Amino acid sequence: MTTTAPAPVSTGADRRRWWALAAVGLAQLLVIVDMTIMNIALPSAQRELGMSDAARQWAITAYTVAFGGLLLLGGRLADRLGRKNTLIAGTIGFALASAIGGAATGTEMLIAARAGQGVFAALLAPSTISLLTVTFQEPRERARVFGIFTVIMMSGAALGLLAGGALAEYLDWRWCLYINLPIAAVAAVLGAFVLPNVEKHRDTPLDWASAALGGGGIVALVYALSEAAESGFGSGLVLGLLGAAVVLLAAFGLRQARARGPLLPLSVVTDRARGAAFLGVGITAFGMFGMFLFLTYQMQVIMGYGPLLAGVAFLPFVAGNVLASTQLTTRLAPRTGPRPLLLGGLALLVAGMLLLTQLEASSSYLGLLLPAELLLGAGGGLVMPTVVNTATNGVAARDAGVASAFVTTSQQVGASVGTATLNTIATSATASTALGGAAATAHGYATASGWAAGVLTVGALVIAALFRRHPQVSPQPQ
Repeated sequence: MTTTAPAPVSTGADRRRWWALAAVGLAQLLVIVDMTIMNIALPSAQRELGMSDAARQWAITAYTVAFGGLLLLGGRLADRLGRKNTLIAGTIGFALASAIGGAATGTEMLIAARAGQGVFAALLAPSTISLLTVTFQEPRERARVFGIFTVIMMSGAALGLLAGGALAEYLDWRWCLYINLPIAAVAAVLGAFVLPNVEKHRDTPLDWASAALGGGGIVALVYALSEAAESGFGSGLVLGLLGAAVVLLAAFGLRQARARGPLLPLSVVTDRARGAAFLGVGITAFGMFGMFLFLTYQMQVIMGYGPLLAGVAFLPFVAGNVLASTQLTTRLAPRTGPRPLLLGGLALLVAGMLLLTQLEASSSYLGLLLPAELLLGAGGGLVMPTVVNTATNGVAARDAGVASAFVTTSQQVGASVGTATLNTIATSATASTALGGAAATAHGYATASGWAAGVLTVGALVIAALFRRHPQVSPQPQ
């Protein structure tokens, strides 16, 4: 494989860097695929393990809560211990947790294993982007690399649905967890040989109070939104958790402004361009993960697709995302800069969501779902490489891990907010319409898609106002 960098590099060094991208990409694939792969396998697991409906939700929530709550601490550990070390350790731990989950003999064992996956995902995920940042620094090559990487970030969820459908239909739900073992083994062994030994910043302080406040706030927020998808936003538990999240996150922000060694230096997030990039990650995930949920149910419940066919039906989204990320964004970014790509991508996302407002029980795949998937895939392919590149550009070396962690935190929170909020809107719209059966369900999905388009439009306007210049370099501590 060759690069487009103008300056020549040695063949061996060049090849090693691209193998490093492969190792990082496989590690990231573990994290993203496991956000959706268990969704399809869950009904089979529930029947075999005798899981209650209440416990069933925790097989998903345990992963997202542990992952989201520990990401910032994972980012700081990556800065302190070395990103290669934390990526390899996180990958091995993730594989072990997956093996335990696959061998689960009861509900508690499965839920504990899913929480363990979330813990180790929070350790390895912040290392991925920061390792790419230091490995690929030439602008055109960097755009290409982040295009490839964000294909994994955006398409991994769809691939998880595809893989989960195939494994659940032809093998067993346990293979939705066992499949992580060979991927993790290749990523860890390959990473040990090809990943760069980035300087460790052992003087980086670990602010445990900030970790408790920030992690607790994110856990409360993600848990509240997961419960809201089941109980609604009027639930006392949901309202209490949202209140706790607001208090804890406000206290976290105040501590970051005053602490000598903050867990998340405010310079990382308060720069206007980087702030716009983090917002872009969040609102894109808001729309995308809601879309995955609606289209999965539309295809399986209303259109009668099996799990595998539903997964295959998401491949046009993956194709649009791959082409836009690796071809359009890579070629255009060095010429246009990030702002036009970001706003153009958001416009395509809005167009895709508006198309889904026409969803009906009788809607055809070719007539509606396929063009919507292509628009959404292409829009995400323009947005995500751009915002990931911008969010990590100019960050001081000692803060690269936590900046990368905040990218994933933004995606995680955006996905949780989107799934819970849009699901609640869809449920309310379904209940309030005079239509019945499948027609009412499709009406709910269409209504929620309209709200998603509105959120994306407002977010695009805010980003357009913020995104006026490149991010500044974070100041080094004196």
